[in-house]
Amino acid sequence: MDVLEAMKKEMLRRKHSHRTVMTYLFYIRKFLQFCPKDPRQFSKKDCREFLEHFMGDDIAGSTLNVALNALRFMMEEVLRKSMRLGLRYSKTPKSLPVCLSKDEVKRLIAGIQNPKHKLLVSLMYGAGLRVSEVVKLKPCDIDVEQHVGWVRHGKGDKDRPFILPICLKEQIKQAMENTIYLFPGAKHSHLSSRSVQEIVKKAARKAGIEKHIHPHTLRHSFATHIIEAGHDVTAVQSLLGHNEARTTMGYLHMAKPKLISISSPLDE
Repeated sequence: MDVLEAMKKEMLRRKHSHRTVMTYLFYIRKFLQFCPKDPRQFSKKDCREFLEHFMGDDIAGSTLNVALNALRFMMEEVLRKSMRLGLRYSKTPKSLPVCLSKDEVKRLIAGIQNPKHKLLVSLMYGAGLRVSEVVKLKPCDIDVEQHVGWVRHGKGDKDRPFILPICLKEQIKQAMENTIYLFPGAKHSHLSSRSVQEIVKKAARKAGIEKHIHPHTLRHSFATHIIEAGHDVTAVQSLLGHNEARTTMGYLHMAKPKLISISSPLDE
């Protein structure tokens, strides 16, 4: 039985992301090297020994969790075996993501000279788009007059609407002319995510922003700023495409204290 091929087919059938498929297969390949026997003979003991052998104290908790999930998927969903190892998921330290102030966003965008690059960064912040979503935008995904756009096959292979900043209306119209993608790259494809990372990094240096930022920082900033403006968390959840409200609720911790209406008893 070809476990790797069977896993790949099952994950694609369930519409797992390409990144998840590749990551799971990476750990299963390591497991197959560690335990070179017929897959039908794999046991929970084999899985436990693999995790204990390869996952030392210097391995991040998130890495251990991914490896455990990969083994669980192989055992339960492909080999149809029980996978109750009694191992608890490793805790990973939770830190709040970096967020830019409105002034920092303004400086970041103002320092970009290339009109297409400026529009791209403005859209990531103004619509809360992931870098993988903004680079794949096509003219057919945009309704300029209604100020709305659509992410097609986003994270989890889901479609969702997003708001178009009215101030970008004319720039978006120009970008939509005679093109397959709003932000074209080489060989009739779209701009690469790596290129966007470099654009943001260069703009941050030029703006004198010392925070460690990347394209996703603009999405964090979008969510934080609209929550600060008093918009409902459930509405923000829909715009961001989060499955669970608790993911969006994390941005409440990043919002400024002005949102907290309760005054300290010491101030009384």
